[in-house]
Amino acid sequence: MEEIKLETNDNKGQFSIFIDEKQQGLMTFVFAGKEKIIIDHTEIFPGNEGKDLGKKLVAKAVETARAKNWKVIPLCPFAKKVIEKTPEFQDVL
Repeated sequence: MEEIKLETNDNKGQFSIFIDEKQQGLMTFVFAGKEKIIIDHTEIFPGNEGKDLGKKLVAKAVETARAKNWKVIPLCPFAKKVIEKTPEFQDVL
């Protein structure tokens, strides 16, 4: 079973993706004020190639940004590429 969890502290946060309760990847971000996040890193752990886990993390970040009225600044090259190639994600930019 896949699950994505969000953790935040004062000025940064992380989305972590778990498969069968074992972490398999993460995406980190920092807050730029109260209404913007800067995605700065996406990492999928070895052995998970081809499972689209990175795209799932980006999708969860976009979904969360919409729910919380955040704007997203994707400095991570992977997240930037996914958002640019997915027109329905661009409303959070």
